[in-house]
Amino acid sequence: MKKIWLTLLAIIGVVIIGLFGAGMYFYHVAVVPGPKDFLGKTSTLKPSDPLYQQKKWFADTTKTHWYETTADGLKLDADYIPAAKKTNKTAVIAHGFMSRKEEMGAYAALFHQLGYNVLLPDNRGHGASQGNVIGFGWLDRRDYLLWARQVVRKNGQNSKIVMFGISMGAAGMVMASGEHQLPQIKAYAVDSPYTSVEDEITYEAKQQYNLPKYPLVPITSLVTRIRAGYSFEEASAVKQVHKNHKPIYFVTGTADKFVPTYMTKKLYCAANSPKEMWLVKGAAHVKSFSKQPQAYQQHIKQFLTKYVH
Repeated sequence: MKKIWLTLLAIIGVVIIGLFGAGMYFYHVAVVPGPKDFLGKTSTLKPSDPLYQQKKWFADTTKTHWYETTADGLKLDADYIPAAKKTNKTAVIAHGFMSRKEEMGAYAALFHQLGYNVLLPDNRGHGASQGNVIGFGWLDRRDYLLWARQVVRKNGQNSKIVMFGISMGAAGMVMASGEHQLPQIKAYAVDSPYTSVEDEITYEAKQQYNLPKYPLVPITSLVTRIRAGYSFEEASAVKQVHKNHKPIYFVTGTADKFVPTYMTKKLYCAANSPKEMWLVKGAAHVKSFSKQPQAYQQHIKQFLTKYVH
């Protein structure tokens, strides 16, 4: 009997070690910054790109570096471009997972054409910003609000700020919307946000590795809690948007296979503030702008005109 118990305990020990090892592996895949096999490579700028003019404008325009220090001591980096005509309107623009501010040039051009100053931060752990973990929007939500405060300090108390993001940056902006808000923040606009980090990791585990949620996702979440200071469960954009009182605009493509459309629909339903949603037929993940450039800009403009005067 003793041998049986010892054997059983040994098997249980091996299983626990194996599961923890798997959790560590997927923690490095998901939460540690670096090249990701499941992400496509950044394409070079080509005249055939529907957003070529916008991206070329951004590449050629002069930018000023802004810096911010987070509550946990990380130095963050951002690019700032003033509007062509002096204004108190500024858009804070957030990039996606393992992206960087330079890849947000088309969106910077969009807001610049609408008459806004634009501020493009690199998320912690991305681009020129410090950090050794990916915050998935949850650690970034308060960083975005720090950037908004810096806009007020530099551009004045009468600033009117729009918070915009795509993908992970969109989820982070939705998460930021549930925090204490500056009166200068007038609206949010988000493209393809996920409902929570837990939901997105669970979805990608199935899509990329054909793995179920249990036990891998909770174990990886536990490792993330220990190593990065947050769990997947707490990082909920749904709970945050429910607390938001600012107007919010949602965009998503109906052919999104990375952050499925139902997540944006769920966030829209959870929002209690003034809200609108645009479903772009046939658009893949964060491809709504390139699929319908003129309509995209017009939709954003029409929504913001109601709240940013």
